[in-house]
Amino acid sequence: MNICIVVGARPNFIKVAPIIRAIAKAHEEGRDISYKLVFTGKEDDKTIEDSLFDDLQINRPDFYLGVDCDNLNELTGLVMSKFELYLQHNPTDTVIVVDDLASTMAAAIVTKKQGIRLAHIAAGTRSFDITMPKEINRLVIDGLSDILFTAGISNNNIANKEGAELSKVYMVGNILIDNLRYNHSRLKRPAVLDKLGLEEQKYIVFTLNRKALIGDEAHLEKLIKAMVRGMKDSTMPIIASLRGKAAKVVADIVASTSFPSIMKIIEPQSYLDFGYITANACGIITDSGNVAEEATFNQIPCITLNSYTEHIETVKVGTNVLVGEDPDSLSKALEDMVDGNWKKAGIPDRWDGRSAERILQILSC
Repeated sequence: MNICIVVGARPNFIKVAPIIRAIAKAHEEGRDISYKLVFTGKEDDKTIEDSLFDDLQINRPDFYLGVDCDNLNELTGLVMSKFELYLQHNPTDTVIVVDDLASTMAAAIVTKKQGIRLAHIAAGTRSFDITMPKEINRLVIDGLSDILFTAGISNNNIANKEGAELSKVYMVGNILIDNLRYNHSRLKRPAVLDKLGLEEQKYIVFTLNRKALIGDEAHLEKLIKAMVRGMKDSTMPIIASLRGKAAKVVADIVASTSFPSIMKIIEPQSYLDFGYITANACGIITDSGNVAEEATFNQIPCITLNSYTEHIETVKVGTNVLVGEDPDSLSKALEDMVDGNWKKAGIPDRWDGRSAERILQILSC
């Protein structure tokens, strides 16, 4: 079986790494299975650090489509054109796509036009806000997919309610957890913690990625000041791992607060170093669903700057709390986090590090 795995951004590499390792292991055991990793972007993509592939224990992509543009409609068209050429020259039995990017949707459309089996990892995720471009991508990808791999029962229910046949929907668990279990013994205390003189469980982590939030500087200033209020008299610092515009905007805002030394802005960390930092934090403030999911597995209190999450298990079962973009809710939640007054939490069903194993078994049937 020839499998093509398509990724469109750095987080996608993290989610497909367990699949790649599982396929490589099966191939070594003599099974008739192989894969090609296709990246829709360029080889010199600056968001992908050199250490990522070593950290994930996978090879670099076999093929780069080389698409890089800001206009999502233009990007979709270019990926469709270039991926069609790839499939015409590379015999493929199954295409695996992950998440909900425009490039993911483009690859899904081309796959079905070529009559090739399509499998979607992280299927059944919804914001129920059709004005969001990613929501449209999700609906199209799930609608075209022959096999839907979901992370939890809520995602299963969504897929089934939208008409997906029960026989094509499989709850395999959260594939991010496969990486956490695989890398647990490989995590080491990063140099940045020594440089800042910080001890484990005595700092808060802050991440910020959403362009809409970064672009609304007036409201972001209210959220940053709410963080300062929420820390009260605590001497615990906030570590902000930020890149580009986010780092500059946050630095300027923090400098204008009454307690500018509370936030330490650091360079974006490698996958393993960031994994150690978040797994050993007192708590996390983020707008990233992936970070919140990992926090639930690590049982670290987490505040999400959003009014919804694609994986509601992180809220119902896990350590995640949604505060939207409300400064007062953020300040109160951070007070509770610093004071150690967090809710009791557990690990969602099938978040056991065996998702890739289940996926490969289903694909081989």
